[in-house]
Amino acid sequence: MTTSFSKSLKDFASEFDRRFGEYLTPGDDVPSELVKAIRYSALAPGKRIRPYLVVRCCELVGGRAADAWSIAAAVECVHTFSLIHDDLPAMDDDDLRRGQPTCHKKFDQATAVLAGDALVVLAFELLTRHVKDQAVAARMVLELALGTGWAGMIGGQTADILGQSKPPVLELASYIHKRKTASLFETSCRLGAMAGRGDTDTIAICGCFGQSLGRAFQIADDLLDVTSTAEELGKKVGKDALANKQTFPQCVGIQRSRTAATEEAKAAIAELSTFGPQADDLRALARYVVDRNY
Repeated sequence: MTTSFSKSLKDFASEFDRRFGEYLTPGDDVPSELVKAIRYSALAPGKRIRPYLVVRCCELVGGRAADAWSIAAAVECVHTFSLIHDDLPAMDDDDLRRGQPTCHKKFDQATAVLAGDALVVLAFELLTRHVKDQAVAARMVLELALGTGWAGMIGGQTADILGQSKPPVLELASYIHKRKTASLFETSCRLGAMAGRGDTDTIAICGCFGQSLGRAFQIADDLLDVTSTAEELGKKVGKDALANKQTFPQCVGIQRSRTAATEEAKAAIAELSTFGPQADDLRALARYVVDRNY
């Protein structure tokens, strides 16, 4: 099932990337070097799990994929912004991302900062331009702002950086996972359900699924940094320990981390109990995030 889902996700990524590229095609008045940096990072090969969650949660609650593509693009803009800035020397100081030089290595630090800035702003532009119902668009803007901002992904990144000066503490690692990674997973699911005009309860269920899925994903990511290779991951490995990051393997070891990832995946699947077979791919996704090798 994991192998077949992996193929399905790759097929989705191909379709998404085609559409994403169209959203990343500006007018002639945008500096060409900025456009190159944005497209270089945003269209680099990726799993596209967050856009997948947007589109599939939209369909799960009865919506159409056509109503979710621009929203999925907005989420991926935010995600790419976070990766570009995360790789900067002032943050994690990485020179490899998705199997290619990071944005600041390919271009320069100033261009990388500005490319990230432009992407996060573009995310909100896409929501307001392409969501026809402006009341819904306004709610989506708030949703994405909450998932991205100081109490969401950016707050989690801040806690991640500050945590490097402290001894490993599981509660802190869990907090970082909840904010830095799971927050945007949750937001992706909620935005998708909102696009499909799901009711309040259904949107909340989708959000809870995304939160557990994001935690499972990040614990698995922590493990891959210990057990995988740069060739498999497309980025440096072993850097979490070198930076003294707050990770599950640092806090509880590899075996307990694997157990924790599996438990979070099971919790995500349990959140989908009100849905029938139409949610089977999301259940497969929950298993995939802990079984993947990249």
